[in-house]
Amino acid sequence: MRAAPPTGPLHDLLAILELSELPGQGPDVFIGDSQPQPHGRVFGGQVLGQTVVAATRTVAADRPVHSMHAYFLRPGDPQEPITFQVERLRDGQSFSARRVHAIQRDAPILSMIASFQRPAPGLEHFDPMPAGMPDPQSLPTLRERYGADASPTTAAWLRDRPMDLRHVEEPVFVTPAAERVTRQHLWMRSVDPMPVTDDPAADAALHAAVLAYASDFSLLEPILRGHGRTFAEPGMRLASLDHAMWWHRPVRVDEWLLFVLDSPSAQGSRGLGRAAVYRQDGTLVASVVQEGMVRADLSREPGLPTTPEPSTP
Repeated sequence: MRAAPPTGPLHDLLAILELSELPGQGPDVFIGDSQPQPHGRVFGGQVLGQTVVAATRTVAADRPVHSMHAYFLRPGDPQEPITFQVERLRDGQSFSARRVHAIQRDAPILSMIASFQRPAPGLEHFDPMPAGMPDPQSLPTLRERYGADASPTTAAWLRDRPMDLRHVEEPVFVTPAAERVTRQHLWMRSVDPMPVTDDPAADAALHAAVLAYASDFSLLEPILRGHGRTFAEPGMRLASLDHAMWWHRPVRVDEWLLFVLDSPSAQGSRGLGRAAVYRQDGTLVASVVQEGMVRADLSREPGLPTTPEPSTP
């Protein structure tokens, strides 16, 4: 089984402690803390990453995670620790499966099943990365976009984040997009370099967990873009409902990754967001799908100037 990762900014964010040696606790039980959030709820990506870490700790080191399917059941309280209970569903010759419940106050806030596989040769192909993407270093950071604005909403966007987000198209955090389309492109990488240890399997597992954390950023943004809406407009409420992810190939989160985002449908106060994640060399490394609650004030005309109120993607 895998050892706990070393410490560091992203390690600390996803760090969980095993409780199996404490009185009254069974095996495969872990506990973790949360990062503060301006809206007072645990960031869903954090819980996704922590559940991947918990499941990974119970699987042989030669079996990296290749897929996960999760349901967000209740809002999490960032002031309370989260307990992660892992159930070992199966260990076959090639695949292992784990179920993880993330629990606060004796109730699950997220339920996830993940699958792990020993690497094997096979047929290979992937859809190519879109051509003509700008270099991420040529794009403005969020601080460069919003740094001159002292409003409470932009302060929420500019708080310290472990991931550096560079939008190819303008973000729709505060102002609506000029073009109403349900697709966009986003470069992302960790703010700090990830350490390299003498355990390559543990390093790869940590990068996979961080990508799960990062995959919850902006997945629902194309829905708002297509309807001329913003995260900050009065009456807008968004929440992740379920989240599925597939890791196709090894990835490093401290190198630039392109998220090709789109939304094929929105209806019934729900919307579907998808992302194909590429390395800078054009290799597809992951796919993500999420359905979220999207509740807007339909009496409000889209594209109107907003009076910002704190919200986050």
